[in-house]
Amino acid sequence: MKATAPPAKRRRGPRLAVLALVFCSLLVPIAFLFNRFPAVYVTDERPQQEIDLPSSRKAFESGGSVNEDVSKKTPGSSSVSHRNIDSDPSIDSSKPKAIVLPPPKIEQVVLPPPKVEPKPEVKPVPVPVHQNPKINPEKIKRPPRVQSADEVEKAKACQLEFGSYCLWSIEHKEVMIDTIVKRLKDQLFVARSYYPSIAKLKGKETLTRELKQNIQEHERVLSESIVDADLPSFIKMKIERMDQSIARAKSCTVDCNNVDRKLRQILHMTEDEAHFHMKQSAYLYNLGVHTMPKSHHCLNMRLTVEYFKSMPLDPNDSSAHKFNIPDNRHYVILSKNVLAASVVINSTVSSSEDTENVVFHVLTDAQNFYAMKHWFARNSYRESAVNVINYEQIIFENFPEFGTQQLYLPEEFRVFISSLERPTEKSRMEYLSVFSHSHFFLAEIFKDLKKVIVLDDDVVVQRDISFLWNLDMGDKVNGAVRFCGLKLGQLKNLLGRTMYDQQSCAWMSGVNVIDLDKWRDHNVTENYLQLLRKFGNNDDEASLRASALPISLLSFQHLLYPLDERLTLSGLGYDYGIKEEVAQSSASLHYNGNMKPWLELGIPDYRKYWKRFLTRDERFMDECNVSP
Repeated sequence: MKATAPPAKRRRGPRLAVLALVFCSLLVPIAFLFNRFPAVYVTDERPQQEIDLPSSRKAFESGGSVNEDVSKKTPGSSSVSHRNIDSDPSIDSSKPKAIVLPPPKIEQVVLPPPKVEPKPEVKPVPVPVHQNPKINPEKIKRPPRVQSADEVEKAKACQLEFGSYCLWSIEHKEVMIDTIVKRLKDQLFVARSYYPSIAKLKGKETLTRELKQNIQEHERVLSESIVDADLPSFIKMKIERMDQSIARAKSCTVDCNNVDRKLRQILHMTEDEAHFHMKQSAYLYNLGVHTMPKSHHCLNMRLTVEYFKSMPLDPNDSSAHKFNIPDNRHYVILSKNVLAASVVINSTVSSSEDTENVVFHVLTDAQNFYAMKHWFARNSYRESAVNVINYEQIIFENFPEFGTQQLYLPEEFRVFISSLERPTEKSRMEYLSVFSHSHFFLAEIFKDLKKVIVLDDDVVVQRDISFLWNLDMGDKVNGAVRFCGLKLGQLKNLLGRTMYDQQSCAWMSGVNVIDLDKWRDHNVTENYLQLLRKFGNNDDEASLRASALPISLLSFQHLLYPLDERLTLSGLGYDYGIKEEVAQSSASLHYNGNMKPWLELGIPDYRKYWKRFLTRDERFMDECNVSP
């Protein structure tokens, strides 16, 4: 007899393949939801750090505790690293501390002292700005409403986790008429809490079915209704029927602990659901403020294609000789946004009396270079000249040893300032903008120039600022508006053991007067490279860009010339409390913050100042539906 072969074993390969396919099909929509595969045009976002600092100077000098939270914020992120120095036994609380997460790897850096003789403190030069006599320039913002301690902590926690989304959501909160909807939800919660206990009782099958049916009907109605106007006409009958069922359920003898446990469970689930929706809304908000609008992307593409299709319209043939004349008035703009750079130039020219010797140098990246070239070839700005420079190419060809060849826009850091003396007052949120790594190569790029004015691409000039060319800054290098709400001593852990004046104020970019001759005399670029080796991590772009704050503050700590605070009004990209009269009377407006004026999420009351200088009747803007 032949031995029969054993039955063949079933192969597990096909089953595993099917399971893997099902698993992947579930992961794809989840990954898409959390931006693993972005379907939008992402711009070069600026890193934002959260810094919680006391505004009281006495608290800093006497050793008050300081909490400092620093984290890289990206679209979709919702968590913030936090550390409390009061709970860390390894930290001496007798001295002020500033804690930064993650701490940079810092070695001791001793910069060479500036080659200047000690001089008395330079006083800011008053700005010749038209002032309305009825306006007090010191009172720029509306007086804050006094809040309770719980409200302050809740608002602070929201801003630490979601940033400026909290301010935006408060301003855009809709008042909904949903009294009946809320009553339906309350009935649904109570019915759900009683249903498990009633279902276990004998002889209550009819009540159990009635409760279940009413719960299902309420869920169906609430899934289609948000406000009272969405409810069906027979909703009163359903409410009365649910009230009767709940009353019968309450008359039954049930274990109150079970009902209480179920109510708490429903409460926690509701809180988690509300927090999830807030995270989802914050993600969409961050996606909106950190992405380029589709119409702007279309404009860049159309301009680039048209540049190569048409004959080169090069306006530099007649004005190229102005680019390297030191006696001309040279403005420098770092931008990747065609419309933003155009508004800065148009507003500056429109506000100036004499533009014959005005030259604008627009530094952009390789991707937007040809779009910029074609745009400024098609549009003229009185007698001024516009020079578009491919920053990445010029750094790669002429300064390959620098390593940092990518164009970085001014970096912005979100700063929270609270008072230790009055903790119940609302914390102030400010956006501190400083120079990026690309700014420190200006002296190498413009070797023939002596002085330039650097303008951020989110600035609108409303008054003639030509008086800045007549400033005598002495031996100072950087003329900037100081931000004394933040002292260098409050960033001790961030700045490391470098020698610096702890009482020195921070400063803001936006409108800066740069003396390039003094820059070269004080070796600012060499000092920057030395600091970059200590603070920057070239392998990690996030750490590299975050290091712009300590490097900018330390590079100009002894070389800063204070400009009048009325020169620039900051905060138009996040602060809803700026009065219209103050904005109209300011020499320049700085839209620092997330809500830029070219975005739909920009603050509507402030966008009109930016739109005033936007180019009109442009064919490509109409074709790409760029709404002015």
